[in-house]
Amino acid sequence: MNKIVASGKTIEDAVRNGLKELQVTEDQVIVHVLEQPSRGLFGLIGTRAAKVELELVPVPEPASQAEEPPLEASQDPIAEVEQFVNDVARAMGLELNITRKQSREGLTLILSGSGDIGVLIGRRGQTLDALQYLVNIVANRYSDSHLRIILDAEDFRERRRKTLEELADRLANRVIRTKKEVVLEPMSAHERKVIHARLQVHAKVKTFSKGEEPNRRIVIALKQ
Repeated sequence: MNKIVASGKTIEDAVRNGLKELQVTEDQVIVHVLEQPSRGLFGLIGTRAAKVELELVPVPEPASQAEEPPLEASQDPIAEVEQFVNDVARAMGLELNITRKQSREGLTLILSGSGDIGVLIGRRGQTLDALQYLVNIVANRYSDSHLRIILDAEDFRERRRKTLEELADRLANRVIRTKKEVVLEPMSAHERKVIHARLQVHAKVKTFSKGEEPNRRIVIALKQ
């Protein structure tokens, strides 16, 4: 079995389910996104799961001493990533411009172009996060060392960070006022990190996470 189709509530879930069925790791497959998840009308009618195709990476035949096999890592991983993102965007009817920006957190690829770029962001950045997850799989397949790539579009990451920080402040005040802990909705590891960082030196409240991915949540509670 060289390839399978797997589904899940999110792209990450679908990839995880496929890897479990094949009993392989992420670096042993090529991921093709077949269908984006859809919540349907009012989140109830016409709900559609994410669907991906996982194709096993061919294992090269042993090379003779006279010739050396080409290494995947010899290819430019960032160029491969940009090609992958452009292919996904074209499948969605978009033409992109990609700008590279290096920071302490890693390499950020800023997406812009014609059409509705918001489609690549999705509700609360879920589509952008799913694409970022796949991008990092692609990048590290072609790299000798670990790469961390962040995708951004329409300054979404900064706007989302400010929204989360405001949410953290507001909920911290609620906990202080009511003396009852607050459990947030499930968030990605990156978004949980923003909440934790915002409140880590707060004088009266503390934060911790509970649950398993992808339903891991932050709890804000009074300090003892």
